[in-house]
Amino acid sequence: MAAERARSFSATLQGATLFAGALALRAVMGLGENQLSGKIPTELSRLTRLTELSLGRNRLEGEIPSELGQLSSLEVLNLSRNRLRGAIPRTLGNLANLIRLDAYENGLTGGIPPELGRLTNLRTLDLASNPLKGGIPPELGRLANLVFLDLRNMGLTGMMPSELGQLANLKQLWLDWNQLSGVIPSELGGLSNLESLYLRGNQFTGCIPEGLRDVSGNDLDALGLPFCEA
Repeated sequence: MAAERARSFSATLQGATLFAGALALRAVMGLGENQLSGKIPTELSRLTRLTELSLGRNRLEGEIPSELGQLSSLEVLNLSRNRLRGAIPRTLGNLANLIRLDAYENGLTGGIPPELGRLTNLRTLDLASNPLKGGIPPELGRLANLVFLDLRNMGLTGMMPSELGQLANLKQLWLDWNQLSGVIPSELGGLSNLESLYLRGNQFTGCIPEGLRDVSGNDLDALGLPFCEA
């Protein structure tokens, strides 16, 4: 029934101005895998009580509206596996209650906004498989509650910021298939909760911090680097 309602709701999301008022009291908008097309309407920003906006696995195009940064109650934002283009809006850094942000497998360009470092409640950040450029913002080291960070298969360059070593709750760190270079920060060796670490497909030099040797899921052998001596 939910899927049927979603399909009749709007095949292209163009009816946003008509349904925004009717949905004003809804906490969750789950419209994933519904073959929705067109652009994400800016009128969604009116749904100020919304805690979850899931639009993943559709055919949505255009840019992510900066107005989504006005959804002050939002805890989950899933835009993955669409055809979205353009930059990630800096205004998403205003979503203070956000716990999960998924935007993987789109065509997003530009860089990772440093403003995402303000999302201190965030537990999952997945931007993988977008042609994003530039470096990993050191501000991401402020995400004290982050458990899962996936920045695989992008165009990221520069050195891995040592600030990632501050992510004490991190369990999965996936940075493989980028163009990162330089040494792997020794601070990463102190991530005692880390369960999986994937770094292949980059240009790291030097040695691997000894503290990463016991990470259960890793591809460190593929780096061709020795472990650092104690």
